Amino acid sequence: MSKSIFKNSLKLFITALVVIGFSVKGFCQSNPLCTIEIKNPSAIFRDHELVSFPYEKLLAKLSGSKAFKLIELQTETEIPFQLEYKGKKQPVNVLMQISCAPGARILVAVVSGNPAVVAPKTFARFVPERFDDFAWENDRVAFRMYGQALESRKDNAYGIDVWSKRTSDLIINKWYKSGDYHIDHGEGLDCYGVGLTLGAGDIAPYINDSIYFTNNFKSWKILDNGPLRSTFQLTYAIKNVANIPVAVTKTISLDAGSQLNRVEVTFNYSGNSELPVVIGIVKRNGKGKILFDEQQSIMGYWEPENPANGTTGVGCVFTQPVKGMTIAKGHILSSAKIHSQQPYVYYTGVAWNKANKITSSEKWFTYLSDFSNTVKHPLEINIR
Repeated sequence: MSKSIFKNSLKLFITALVVIGFSVKGFCQSNPLCTIEIKNPSAIFRDHELVSFPYEKLLAKLSGSKAFKLIELQTETEIPFQLEYKGKKQPVNVLMQISCAPGARILVAVVSGNPAVVAPKTFARFVPERFDDFAWENDRVAFRMYGQALESRKDNAYGIDVWSKRTSDLIINKWYKSGDYHIDHGEGLDCYGVGLTLGAGDIAPYINDSIYFTNNFKSWKILDNGPLRSTFQLTYAIKNVANIPVAVTKTISLDAGSQLNRVEVTFNYSGNSELPVVIGIVKRNGKGKILFDEQQSIMGYWEPENPANGTTGVGCVFTQPVKGMTIAKGHILSSAKIHSQQPYVYYTGVAWNKANKITSSEKWFTYLSDFSNTVKHPLEINIR
């Protein structure tokens, strides 16, 4: 065979492989295992929002294969996803991160194959080397709560603490390892003072004009740990609340791309009576800006400016009507009443102006309002 004939044959062979490759790709997407339709019923752009649907519902469509990829049909790009276990042995939900315009819909093909590795965007861990902290973060914000090892110290603290970060990188392990996180070296810093308060949106019983702080957690459990959602559970020692023994469990989730945590709290006590509680944000000295919106069930705070460390916004979004909002006991408070063993769900989180995403009280309060609307009008999912 001459060299020219060989070269021409090689070119035809390579061209055929390319055509076959594209044909296989097109065939897989035009003949998927199933299709997922996502609709945005709201007037708000859903930016990198996590949507969830039951894993069992998808499994029934997979024809025995558990390896699958999610492909957005319009752009032909792979969508990152996470199997959510909620502490169980088998997956419970499939979580995928999508963006969707107001009133728009997205079609996603489920095809056979091994999915691309998803870079972690959330992380949570127990930190025994720092007096039993529990810390968690995503690609926007970071938080921590305190364990019982801290209770015997003079620097004890109760509520939700905030680490102000301006990087999308996960920094918890790096900052704890260095121990040098009270100075901003370009990634952010710990400048949020908690002390013996509710901090950035913690919850506690409120009886006879007194806050009964739940103090520090005694045990922890990680239910899921990324890459797109981290969920953990904290339990607290039984506490005497106005002569009523009360046990508390808090289950906290943080999604990639979100400023707010989902908090599910269960108070366990004897009897059928309602327990008054408050969700609170510690109030600073100086002129901050406060949002009380009982109609939308939103409470927001834009702290007084700190010339050295910038300004922190804290906010809560409630899934049930609140019973009043006020300033008392050094806090901005929202009141509610709950029953024993009935979970109470709300969202709480922060923004930091030096992260250059939310830089004013107006933008922060708008974010809280939009977030509230996304909770009320979730993305609609149809598997077919």
